[in-house]
Amino acid sequence: MKLVGYLLKKIIPLFLGSLVFFSLILNLVDLFMNIATYLQNNCTVKDILTVMLNYVPKTVWYAIPVAILFSTSYTLSNMYATNELEALFASGVSLLHFCLPILIISFFMSFGLFIFEDNLVVKTFEKKTILQNQLLNKSVNENNSDVIVISNNGKVIYKAKSYNEELKKLSRCYFVFRDENKILQNVVYAEEAFWSEEKKCWDLSNASQYKVKENGEVEFAFKVSNEFLEQLTESYEIFRKSIVDIQSVNTKDAKVYINHLRKAGLPYQEQLSEYYKKYSFPFIVFLVVFVSIGLTGKTKKNVLLVSLASCIGASVLFYVMMMVTMVLAKHGYISPFMGAWFPVFFFIVGSLVLLKYSRT
Repeated sequence: MKLVGYLLKKIIPLFLGSLVFFSLILNLVDLFMNIATYLQNNCTVKDILTVMLNYVPKTVWYAIPVAILFSTSYTLSNMYATNELEALFASGVSLLHFCLPILIISFFMSFGLFIFEDNLVVKTFEKKTILQNQLLNKSVNENNSDVIVISNNGKVIYKAKSYNEELKKLSRCYFVFRDENKILQNVVYAEEAFWSEEKKCWDLSNASQYKVKENGEVEFAFKVSNEFLEQLTESYEIFRKSIVDIQSVNTKDAKVYINHLRKAGLPYQEQLSEYYKKYSFPFIVFLVVFVSIGLTGKTKKNVLLVSLASCIGASVLFYVMMMVTMVLAKHGYISPFMGAWFPVFFFIVGSLVLLKYSRT
């Protein structure tokens, strides 16, 4: 237990210092990239600081893997250089046994990073983006016009003249219903349709129905059948003008968008890969600690320089591999699941190999 406390006492202060440093650097880079435009638009210091404050959770999310990698790598390498690990090995304590507590902590930190991103980072980053766009005079309008949405694998088609994001309203809209063979069954017209959050469907105003009978005749009615109304469940997010970026929404909204693409029969491989990536990427915290343990004992010289180099090298390798596998998944060469998770599996195997040949 004393060894655990000793290890954590060395790693935690270095981790917190690295986290603050890397997070601050990322925030300052964003500030300096836009400072000229801020000044031209006479933005107040309060607004600029608000943007930076809302960007902090995102920078922390980016900085945590790098900070834990650097702090672990430097601490273990420094202990090896000062012969502290040699004393442990001589007393019968293996490297894995000594580092197991920090490995377990990093595993649970990965789950924490996922929860942190899904519940806080997405919300604050959205606020930061909206406010920054206002300060930079970048208008973002989510209202849409001439909307066409295919749902339920092509069996339901939405067509509206316009969509109002503030009111969650479709105007002058047609709803086309087809059977399994894509044969027209029914057309519903409504002056307006409002999204009901309680019922999770669209409420129609001034609606009328044109139903195709078996003999081909068209029957008109002012009352719409419930069997058709119950199918109008496509969520309002799909009708926005902006294309949904899976990386900038939480897993709940991402799943809604992917389900829409799937039901509409549209390509969704890239979006599904990004969805799986939301679960796989946080495990980089566990992986970098594992890599740091495997790299321990490679040299006793230039510990700080070697730690920084290994930190940057491992991070770049992971990000490049993730980028390559995501591109392969996007084009269908590998499954979306493997596109997101293959780098994780690769680094686990690589860390085990490094650990096997580490001096213990």
